[in-house]
Amino acid sequence: MKKTSVSPARSSEVVISFKGYRFPPDVISYAVWLYYRFPLSLRMVEEMLAARGIELTYETVRCWATKFGLAIAGRIRARSAGRGDKWHLDEVVVTIHGKKHWLWRAVDEHGALLEVLVQSRRDTAAAKRLMRRLLKRHGGARVIVTDKLRSYAAAHRELGLSAEHRQHKGLNNRAENSHQPTRVREKVMRRFKSARQLQRFTSIHGQVSNLFMACRYHRNAEHKRAVRTQAFAAWQWACSARMAA
Repeated sequence: MKKTSVSPARSSEVVISFKGYRFPPDVISYAVWLYYRFPLSLRMVEEMLAARGIELTYETVRCWATKFGLAIAGRIRARSAGRGDKWHLDEVVVTIHGKKHWLWRAVDEHGALLEVLVQSRRDTAAAKRLMRRLLKRHGGARVIVTDKLRSYAAAHRELGLSAEHRQHKGLNNRAENSHQPTRVREKVMRRFKSARQLQRFTSIHGQVSNLFMACRYHRNAEHKRAVRTQAFAAWQWACSARMAA
């Protein structure tokens, strides 16, 4: 299997080369989309492709998902519209080989993923690290909603944030619900194998989910089809050979 070539041609342009792969880019991007869009195992994706006459192994799917996933997710993030200014932050424990890791996640008021970060601790330093990433990528927030974990208040205070901080468990259901797809995938994969794998998967899955998020909302059929068409067009662009300036 050839290595993926991902190199910055300019600061505003990224090139992904599919050269050297036996299968065309459309097949590769379709396999990656299936894996990150739906709660499917690698073997399930292998079987779905076989039903279309595409014979490959689940290890090939794993290779594609790993090598192309981050690049595609980065393109989706670069093209995505501005997110909301109300941030919901939450953390959940994920056990990997008997060791606890904390998956810190931030979503906006619409449920779109802002940031996800796997850390070994659940303390003020970890909360500050998440907030710094949010500030760097998304600027300031108007409101930050968290549960009653004291680390959030301490991090908010030490960073000198001007955003209103609301701490109430009942207000943070949006962030708590955002962990559900990760739990589902954890069962399908029979647990994550490493913190690195967890970080990579949640980062990619979050961006793919953001892209197709609007397709979930109840609306008339015509509007839903139009939104879905736009999402697929954006996906095709993200999987193309070049990201324009």
